[in-house]
Amino acid sequence: MTLRKGFYVVPTDRWYIERAVWLIAGVVLVSCTLLAVLVNPLWILGVIATGLVSINVALTGFCPIGNVLKLLGFKPALAAPNSGKLYFLQTDSWYLERRIYVTVGVNITLGSILFLAHSPWWGLFIGFVGAAMVWFASTGLCILANVLYWIGAEPRLNPGALRSPRIAGAKHA
Repeated sequence: MTLRKGFYVVPTDRWYIERAVWLIAGVVLVSCTLLAVLVNPLWILGVIATGLVSINVALTGFCPIGNVLKLLGFKPALAAPNSGKLYFLQTDSWYLERRIYVTVGVNITLGSILFLAHSPWWGLFIGFVGAAMVWFASTGLCILANVLYWIGAEPRLNPGALRSPRIAGAKHA
């Protein structure tokens, strides 16, 4: 398997539905994790709900938060064609951004279950994922997105992803 070179960065020139969803989900993850650690462990149920919604978005394309944002006037970047007044994420293939939804959903759901059943230290993992989502929405750069990009997942938001000439054409002495 040949690894792809360069970096994948999503566009940050405007706030489209998917980017806003990543920001909201990240804030919910960080907030609920902090509340679960500092106030009551049952706040982790907010993280589980976020994880299950993320998995649902990846599998069905239906995003409740995306629909609220569409009603508020946000424009989609990855909306399914002919979705009418509702917002549905494209589900015609397993492109990079769709894989992010399912990967994050599974990770935070499992992390939350481990938080409740095994150790509150799993809150660090969930908090990291939430902070990474806020970072992703803010800067367009995501560790998970780049790992998926490097192993061959095809992006839709920025198909010509950044390719650093220093990395792509590097010759080592």
